Amino acid sequence: LRMLQVKLIVTGDDFGYCPRRNQGIVDCFLAGAISNVSLLVNGSAAADAAKLARRYNIPIGLHANLSEGSPVCEVLKTNSSLLNQDGFFHGKMGFRTALSKGLLNMSEVKQELKAQVELFHELTGHLPPHMDGHQHVHVLPEVRHVFAEVLEEYGIKYTRVPIEPGLHNCDWIPPSLMDFYLGVEEDSFNTVDVFTKHGIRWPDIYIGLSTMGRNMSVSSIRSAIDAAILELTAKAPQSRTVTIELMVHPGYPSVPPAGGCGEGPDDFSQSWERLHELQTLIKPELQSHYKSRNIQLCSFKDL
Repeated sequence: LRMLQVKLIVTGDDFGYCPRRNQGIVDCFLAGAISNVSLLVNGSAAADAAKLARRYNIPIGLHANLSEGSPVCEVLKTNSSLLNQDGFFHGKMGFRTALSKGLLNMSEVKQELKAQVELFHELTGHLPPHMDGHQHVHVLPEVRHVFAEVLEEYGIKYTRVPIEPGLHNCDWIPPSLMDFYLGVEEDSFNTVDVFTKHGIRWPDIYIGLSTMGRNMSVSSIRSAIDAAILELTAKAPQSRTVTIELMVHPGYPSVPPAGGCGEGPDDFSQSWERLHELQTLIKPELQSHYKSRNIQLCSFKDL
């Protein structure tokens, strides 16, 4: 592993979710613990997040959201297949259920994704260099095609494909969550050809499911990175540079009613787990591990 150069993108997801999440993400960035952020444009503190990114020169992309809160496209706010009875998106599992029942109109999905790219541009002054999906909706059947078309139309080169090496060996993940992750993995495998066909790229390695919330520790991040690099170099021993995206969710816990994407903050955002991620990511021993492994933190535009 000595000769290998590793470029690591540490992405703080859900930027814009609430003021306390924004603050935690900025603190992490200033500590050198994350190198990139993903903005929820329908988040209640999205405009503030965009200002912070500009002030601190934080590399920022779009966290496309079709599952939590309200759409940003005016036309879809009142009457659309993307909404439940309460007038909000269907939710993480509700979205998947509605999709499997054939209830979602893909032209509305496309309309909302484009509206989110436009709003991102309006808030930040530029198009997103990378765009991924909140709760991994972007790799779902049908959605993946529309998502790829939107990226291609706007010339957005990079995305995230959440296939995590070593996920199957993580016996600390509860079965119900593991089922969800394995579904995400299967959807991701089926998405690779679609994204490839549209000329979209993503890092060699994705990490973030096995290290989320309470499962994050310096050693869980360290071993996930090391195991992934070993697996990759076994497959392609001649490679000199490896790119990794580590998905993280640092922040200070949300305090209702502030936060969320129109419905208020969810349980995970109000829990101690966000703060736990923040505290873990800024630990000096993690930073020194990166140095010892020739791991360089960067953003998508540095790839």
